[in-house]
Amino acid sequence: MKTKIKFTRKRLNYNLFFGLAWLTLGILKLVMDTTLDEIDYVWFAIAGLSIGTYFYEYMNQYLTIEGGIISKSYPFGNKIKLREIKHIKKIAGDYILKTDRNELTINTQIIDKNSLSELNEILGQLDLPSEKTPFVSS
Repeated sequence: MKTKIKFTRKRLNYNLFFGLAWLTLGILKLVMDTTLDEIDYVWFAIAGLSIGTYFYEYMNQYLTIEGGIISKSYPFGNKIKLREIKHIKKIAGDYILKTDRNELTINTQIIDKNSLSELNEILGQLDLPSEKTPFVSS
């Protein structure tokens, strides 16, 4: 089963809003001054990056949990096997999942509330000693 841990709407809308704002500024610059200097193309580049980020994050979301692997949905994002997790720390709202070889930091501030509940449930089901997890296994 594939589970997607979603970004908050606020984060997604932020990228879309700023992308459209940069695009509007670029178009206004083009309308007001019909000649564009090389630096004026920066407006369109920033707009493209912001709108591209919105669509990438909207389509892929923050985390994917599938086949016992949790991975960040970024190009070259970290991924770890759930069964290899030895310790989960909760620091300032972030979760740090540690294995013997690497770690994955999850920023809970940018996760949708429903998805955060889902993530907490999944991480709470891991078979870890109580001193190595902030979750209570049932």
